[in-house]
Amino acid sequence: MSDVQVWIKETVTKNPVVLFMKGTAQFPQCGFSGKAIQILKANGVENIVTVNVLDDADVRQGIKEYSNWPTIPQLYIKGEFIGGSDIMNEMHESGELKTLLGA
Repeated sequence: MSDVQVWIKETVTKNPVVLFMKGTAQFPQCGFSGKAIQILKANGVENIVTVNVLDDADVRQGIKEYSNWPTIPQLYIKGEFIGGSDIMNEMHESGELKTLLGA
């Protein structure tokens, strides 16, 4: 496992909610990342750890390999990969995301 993979694993397992995204929670750099933040906030999540993949090409590539998922954003809850913004939106609408977040 590369250093980047180790760092990603530590990040997603030590923090309850982690979003790998383009930009930051305050300034998302793509519509999907912005939508993901909105969904989390709508579900009452306040302590979101965000990782801006635009800051580090190794992390941007590494997270895709870690999850075996080709797109960003990627949501992790309690160390488990949940999905991207489409999956988050479906889970939000069904109420499943709120349950998973323990809100």
